[in-house]
Amino acid sequence: MPRFFVPSEGFDEKNVSITGDDAWHIARSLRMAVGESITVCDPQGYEHVCTLQKITDDLVSASVLTSARSASEMPFDVVLYQALPKGDKMDLIVQKAVEEGVSRIVPFVSERCVSRPDGAALQKKCARWQRIALEAAKQCGRGRVPTVGTPLSYVQMLSDAAKASVGCFCYEGDGTVSLRTLLTKKHASVTPTEPLREISLVIGSEGGFSEREAADAKDAGLALCGLGRRILRCESASGFALACISYEFEL
Repeated sequence: MPRFFVPSEGFDEKNVSITGDDAWHIARSLRMAVGESITVCDPQGYEHVCTLQKITDDLVSASVLTSARSASEMPFDVVLYQALPKGDKMDLIVQKAVEEGVSRIVPFVSERCVSRPDGAALQKKCARWQRIALEAAKQCGRGRVPTVGTPLSYVQMLSDAAKASVGCFCYEGDGTVSLRTLLTKKHASVTPTEPLREISLVIGSEGGFSEREAADAKDAGLALCGLGRRILRCESASGFALACISYEFEL
């Protein structure tokens, strides 16, 4: 069944309005007819099975038949903080992170980042990453589209990441605990009255993090985590860590 993501303002009680490119896609590309069904997802992670009532190139109206919380969403938020990599690696990172259940992606600049776009170039990249997130969410059956934020400074990133229930700072140096140990310990402490709210996952660029950056992360309250015995590329590390989180809490 075709899947579409509609902002909150598109919903009016038991009716939903689809505009723009999605309306054109329904009318022209899919050539759907009144009476056929689609799945519409709202920003809160709910899926609505809807019946098409009116179709034009600019506006599609549908009535909501059933609504339910999306089964494809993690039971808590996972926020990926990704230091900007070189070239187009961020495209792949965003795509795979969305497939693996991330709730939000926050790029940031660390000491060893080579890529430091700004101005118009930065706006263009951010828009591209958000489009990739949208297409990945449609492809893998997500209930909502993860947002890709504007890059933060390192200090801003630490402040934001430290707000999570669990803050994982992925680091190859000394003083780390394994990600498995950290996740297992946190899982054992989760109760109905104290649910897991959010996990933050901090991944470096090609050169990883400096000792000073790791010390600052620890001082901010993040846990220095190891990702095993092999050194992972920056475009592989986030997918590996997200798979570990999914295995611990979903499978």
